[in-house]
Amino acid sequence: MNGIALETPYLDTDADQLSFSLDHPVREALAVRDLTVGGLDVQLRLLGASHQVCAGPVLETVACLSGAGGGLPGTAAYDFDGWHYAFGARVEEYPAGRFRAEVARLRELADAHPRALYGVFPGSADAVTALVVERDGAGPAWRTWHTYPGSRRIVATRTRLEAR
Repeated sequence: MNGIALETPYLDTDADQLSFSLDHPVREALAVRDLTVGGLDVQLRLLGASHQVCAGPVLETVACLSGAGGGLPGTAAYDFDGWHYAFGARVEEYPAGRFRAEVARLRELADAHPRALYGVFPGSADAVTALVVERDGAGPAWRTWHTYPGSRRIVATRTRLEAR
């Protein structure tokens, strides 16, 4: 099982408050999982309703960042230090019953995945932040999900880091 029952209370923010950064410093994490994927060290970091992933030259942060405007890019791509980085995000809103079923599916996916980490907040089994990483060609790829029960929205991201 890759799930962690978090002790931090769930403060339902809005999916639109999330920001994206590749240069934000490492933040204090609620949980960390260190992995090696295709010979590259990868660290998955739960920051509550947000995440950081450290992989090679990348420090990806998706969080409510002070001073940063809310909203995630639909896509972003960068080349640096011999790597190509590609990021994508989408936000989906679900009807009540479908939202609960989708969160349950995400928890099952993360539980079954050999390289995953997810946190469940007290008071709401549907308040989840989940990360999974796998090898994809010449580097790691990771997916994340941030669930917001108050608005029944799920933010899904997908990132690929490829050696050039």
